[in-house]
Amino acid sequence: MLSISTLKKVDKHGMHTVYDRWPQIAHSFYYTKHQPIDYKDIDHIVFAGMGGSGAIGDLFSAILSKTNIHVSLVKGYLLPKTVDANTLVITVSVSGNTVETLNILKSASKQKCKLVAFCSGGQMEKFCARKKIEHRLVENIHSPRSSLVNYVYSILGTLNSVIPIKKSDILESIASLEKLANKINSSNLSQTNPSLDVANWLSGIPLIYYPWGLQAAAVRFKSSLQENAKSHAIIEDVIEASHNGIVSWEKPSVVKPILLQGQDDYIKTKERWKIVKEYFTKNDIDYKEVISTHGSILTKLICLIYELDFASIYYAVLNDTDPSPVDSIGFIRKRL
Repeated sequence: MLSISTLKKVDKHGMHTVYDRWPQIAHSFYYTKHQPIDYKDIDHIVFAGMGGSGAIGDLFSAILSKTNIHVSLVKGYLLPKTVDANTLVITVSVSGNTVETLNILKSASKQKCKLVAFCSGGQMEKFCARKKIEHRLVENIHSPRSSLVNYVYSILGTLNSVIPIKKSDILESIASLEKLANKINSSNLSQTNPSLDVANWLSGIPLIYYPWGLQAAAVRFKSSLQENAKSHAIIEDVIEASHNGIVSWEKPSVVKPILLQGQDDYIKTKERWKIVKEYFTKNDIDYKEVISTHGSILTKLICLIYELDFASIYYAVLNDTDPSPVDSIGFIRKRL
């Protein structure tokens, strides 16, 4: 079992201490005095960001999927050609220096669309100030991936008139984070900690199955395992995988399946989960289930991300890996 002394020794930069405070950070940044932005007649939102910043777009895309607002995600250099006067482009770069997102910002500034940037400074802040583009400075807490929660709730506070999410759902999500923290944070390194339970089970190459509505949590978990635990990881939509990926299990593998499920998945999705679990059991394939909390889609996703991010930190430490350094990303960034 993981001890607090080992956690502190291996997690040299204290990433776990930031996650211990995620509920308080969410509350603080939501209630910060944001200068709101009130854009009218928006029917298309483009979220642009990479890595930890890009995960924010994944989250909002899922939340807005059942509204009348079309959402495009850009994880690259090019702005969609569908951008027009009724489009809001939101660029997110925690560092403020992400080259791909800066390119989107510069392209959008030449269009007739609405535009707002969120960053902690850097080239993005300088460009926005020079071009008089709406932007909000949000603190970088430890790293871009650790800063997801303060950026999400800052965006919710700033764009509350544009993003149709009820205040009651936002408050519910913060309360659920607080409740979950008591189970998964570093003050409870026991067998009752679900994040630690996942970390103890992990080995080989995790394959994360998810239903369409929980894709944002699956993508985030993959990225967190890659960055924090320096581990390969795979994600697959459980419905699509039933038509192709499931065949891969006919041969022995170091891959281990994790089933990411929602409390109120669509009835046919629940049927599919039952069949997939039957298949794994019949073929002696060890699998792990992770099930969302009750609540709105915001609550489900932010709590799943919280639980699984902590699992990736614990998994890293159990394998004597400091979760903070990302030297390979630095190698690429220096050559751009």
